[in-house]
Amino acid sequence: MKLLEDRYGKSRVRLVRVRRREGWHDFHEWSVEVLLRGDFASCFEAGDNSSILPTDTMKNTVYSIARKSQAVCMEDFAKELTEFLLRRNPQVSEAEVSVREKVWEHLITNGKPHATTFVQSSKERQTTAVVRKQGGELVVHSGLEDLVIMKTADSAFEGYIKDSLTTLAESNDRLFGTAVWSRWTYGKLDGDFAALRTKIREELLNVFAHHKSRSVQHTLYAMAEGVLQEVPEVEQLELRMPNLHCLPVDLSHFGQDNPNEIFVPIDEPHGYIEARICRKT
Repeated sequence: MKLLEDRYGKSRVRLVRVRRREGWHDFHEWSVEVLLRGDFASCFEAGDNSSILPTDTMKNTVYSIARKSQAVCMEDFAKELTEFLLRRNPQVSEAEVSVREKVWEHLITNGKPHATTFVQSSKERQTTAVVRKQGGELVVHSGLEDLVIMKTADSAFEGYIKDSLTTLAESNDRLFGTAVWSRWTYGKLDGDFAALRTKIREELLNVFAHHKSRSVQHTLYAMAEGVLQEVPEVEQLELRMPNLHCLPVDLSHFGQDNPNEIFVPIDEPHGYIEARICRKT
């Protein structure tokens, strides 16, 4: 037998970090995963742990680095953690640090953000995965997930294949809801990751809002195209967009009409569309 591939690490290391500045606090809640790759065959095959960094030590490393870190965003924190692990552990050939962030925002009171109080208004998560080989270059993948959005105009689905099993009626005025999952790869690593993330998110939402959609696929491509045009630091972009259906309710049984205003939300089954788009080479 031969061990073909392996890696190991610590997952779901939960971390809350508060940065206290005069008159203003920043609050971040992260879930960190550390994965190491290397020549660990002797551990698997012979029970020799001499090259193994305990996963509990990885957990402690997360908290220790967080205490000393000056990173203002999770990409920079993941870079620091990756580089620390590789520097301390020459037996490791590759380290990957992934971070998922719950989005907390300053609570708005009297029309202004409160300096030290926060609210979580959605299930949206911010993500990053930083990978580096010993002596190699950093690769940074960032993204978001569970960004739930809905539009009630400029959405159609017509002209598709119809066969003996088709019951779906064409529509030029349907509700379009989705929970966006996105992951992008940076081609340049010297930018402000927090500012770039904000710009990318805003571009995704801006295109979704204004695009005259002929299908989920049509809008997904336009959203990716918008990011690649507006954010030159992004090399490629992957999007997943399940179609969260809202189906019109037939009120004719009650002697009522339905001018495209009353719907029932259907979570499953749902349409599922994904694509990866890159710049032309």
